[in-house]
Amino acid sequence: MSRGLDHLVLAVRDLEAAAAHYRAMGFTVGARNRHPWGTENHVVQFPGSFLELITVGAEGITDAAWAERSRFATFSRGYLARYGDGFAMLVVEAQDAAADKLAFDEAGIGGFEPFFFERQAKRPDGSEVRVAFTLAFAADAAMPAAGFFATQQHEPQNFWNPDFQRHENGAVKLGGVVMLAGEPAASVPFFEAFTGARAVCASARNMAIVTPRGTVEAMSPDCYRDVLGLEPALSLADGPRLAAFKVTAPLDAMAARLEQAGIPFIRHRKHLAVAAADNFGTALIFEELRA
Repeated sequence: MSRGLDHLVLAVRDLEAAAAHYRAMGFTVGARNRHPWGTENHVVQFPGSFLELITVGAEGITDAAWAERSRFATFSRGYLARYGDGFAMLVVEAQDAAADKLAFDEAGIGGFEPFFFERQAKRPDGSEVRVAFTLAFAADAAMPAAGFFATQQHEPQNFWNPDFQRHENGAVKLGGVVMLAGEPAASVPFFEAFTGARAVCASARNMAIVTPRGTVEAMSPDCYRDVLGLEPALSLADGPRLAAFKVTAPLDAMAARLEQAGIPFIRHRKHLAVAAADNFGTALIFEELRA
């Protein structure tokens, strides 16, 4: 079974500044949440997927054992310490995290125990509800600067909320993600095993996989520059890096919103692009909303 994109873990040092930035771009940003081990987040929802702005709280990691088991807490902390703000982890949806754990193990990209956790989430009216998740982790030794896991929702009715998915900028969905890689085709075996989908192209310049929800692409620096119109600013000294994500939105309205907010952007080919330096370490590509 192929796995669609579930969410992106966007690590930031100043969580409230990042939340204010996304609000200024016209996104609906959820309440601040705290995990039991000390990380904190804000969520930007789309139908079936979301952005997770995450940081380590002022008290640091408060439960080392929980944080180590959760993996994404210690990975986010390590990412921030080594790279600063940026796109730390890519997450796909899981219908059965236990089965995905076995599939990852069989493919040689697993070897980690599943992790269950729950927390309280706030509804728009301020009331609290339970949300719960089981995570199945994957890794590729050639990509130590990127984290990966699949997540199964146990209380999806309490997490997904149509009110949170309506954005003033008209954004309607997470369209895909882009990894910057010296050899894009080398990542194909991992991403095929991780997503359960086959690559539709693979070359020295790029590779692409179409999942049930969004695309996963890897681009060489030259391809990244040509296709996205942005300079590939991330160092590849530690291997491929998660670099950008795509959001579908009405471009003229989005451009006006960015101009109003004073956020630099470029028009390139048929999209708008906000450079990583102007978006807390992760490039943001806006693609046209089509009828």
